[in-house]
Amino acid sequence: MVASSIGKAKDTCRVFSGQRLGTLHTRQHRHKRADGCISCCRWRHCWKLNGAKLQGQGSVRLCFFVTLTQIGDHTHLFRLAWSSQQENSLLLKSGTYRVTNVFPSNLAFGIFDHLDEDGRDIGRQYEDRLILAEACDQLGFYAYHLAEHHCTPHGRGPSPNLFLSSVAQRTRRLRLGPLVMLLALYHPLRAFEEICMLDQLSGGRLELGIGRGALPIELGYFGIGADAVAGRYAEASEILMEILVNPMKVGTLCYQGRHFDLNDVPLTLRPHQRPHPPTWVAANRPESAAWAAANGTNIACVGPSSSVRKTTDAFRAYREDNAGAGDQAQFIGLLRMVVVGRCDTHAYSLAAPAYERWLKSFQFLYELNAIPTPPNLPLTFDAAVESELCVVGSAESVRKALLGQLEEAGANYLLCQLAFGNLPLDASLYTATTIQSEIMARFG
Repeated sequence: MVASSIGKAKDTCRVFSGQRLGTLHTRQHRHKRADGCISCCRWRHCWKLNGAKLQGQGSVRLCFFVTLTQIGDHTHLFRLAWSSQQENSLLLKSGTYRVTNVFPSNLAFGIFDHLDEDGRDIGRQYEDRLILAEACDQLGFYAYHLAEHHCTPHGRGPSPNLFLSSVAQRTRRLRLGPLVMLLALYHPLRAFEEICMLDQLSGGRLELGIGRGALPIELGYFGIGADAVAGRYAEASEILMEILVNPMKVGTLCYQGRHFDLNDVPLTLRPHQRPHPPTWVAANRPESAAWAAANGTNIACVGPSSSVRKTTDAFRAYREDNAGAGDQAQFIGLLRMVVVGRCDTHAYSLAAPAYERWLKSFQFLYELNAIPTPPNLPLTFDAAVESELCVVGSAESVRKALLGQLEEAGANYLLCQLAFGNLPLDASLYTATTIQSEIMARFG
C-alpha cells in the first residue's frame, strides 16, 4: 500500500475513476463538464469520474477501490469502484487517497491462431499446434481461439470446430472456440448442432465467436455472392442466438426468412453451458462494439491502442448507459502477435521472417483475385511493430509494451498470437512460458 496525492495544485481533484480518457494531456487541469462529470489530469494521463452529479455544498463520504500498476515512469489506472452515502450528489475535495499498486485481478490471457501455413507438412503443423495448446493449458492461459479461412494458406483450419475437438481432448482447463465461425457459410441448424457437440465434448469450455468474415471471395468459392453475405449472416445469427439462449423452450425450430426456411425442426441437442456458451465478435468500430455490449457479447479488437480505445469506450459507454445490458463482466480483447527472445535482437531475428511469411499467406487471395489489400495492413515487419500489431523483444521490453498497450486500449483480455508464419515451435513455447512468468504470475 502506498499513499498517493493525486495532483499538485491545491484545487486539483484527487480522485481517479474507472475509465481513462483516450486523449493524453501534458498539464494538470480540473473542469466540470456539461454532462456533470469531472475530468482531471496528471502527467500524461486523464481520467473521468462517471455518473457524478456535482453540487456545491454538503459532504459525501466516498470509498474508493483503485487498482494501479507502475510501468516505467507512468502510473496506469485500470479499475475503480466508488460508493457514496448520497446517491445523487457528490462533492469532490482535494485530499490524499490510498491506492494499491497492483495489476487488476480480472486481466486474462488467451491464444489466437490463424493456423497459417508454415511451409512444412500439414500434419506436423497440426501436431505442433496441439503441443502448444497443451502447454498453454498447463501455463494457465484462458482460451485458445482459432480463425476460420478457406482456400488460402492463411488458414489451415477451415473447419475450426473439427480441429478444436482435438484441442479439447488434449487439454483440461483451456477454453476454446472459433474466432470467428463464418455463419454466412453455415446452415444455422448445422451450426447449432456443431456448437452443441463441441461444448459437450469439451465439458463446457466453448467460447463461441461468430462473424461474416473479412474477405467475401472465400465465401464466393462456395457459391455465396457478396451481396448475400450480410443477409445470410443476419438470419443465421438471429436463428442461432434464439435457439442457443432457449433450446428447451424453443423445442422445435420454425423460421421463415429470405435465406432460410425451417418448419417444425426438432431440437434434440443442447450445449453443456447454461444458459449458453459465451459469445464473441470481432469489433473494430464503435458501432459494432455497441451492438456487442447490447447483446452481452465479448469483443476482440486489433489495431493501434489509441484507435482501439474508441471501440472499447463505446462498448463500456453502452453498458454504463443501459442497465439491461447485464451485470456479468465481459472480455474486451486486444490482439497482438508476440515473440519473446533472449534479447531484443534475438527476438527480432525470429519474428521478422515469420511475419514476412505470414504476410505472404495473408495476401494470397488478394493477389490471386486482384483485390486491394486492407489499407491498415502493415506491409513490412517494421511497420507491423510500429503499428503495434507485433510486440517483439526481450521479456522486459515485451512486458512493458503489452501492459502499456492494454491500458491505452482499455482492454482486459490479451489475445496472444504466439505462432505465425514459420516461427519454430520452440520459440512459441518460450514466448508462452515467458508471458506466464513475467506477466500472468506477477500480476494475474
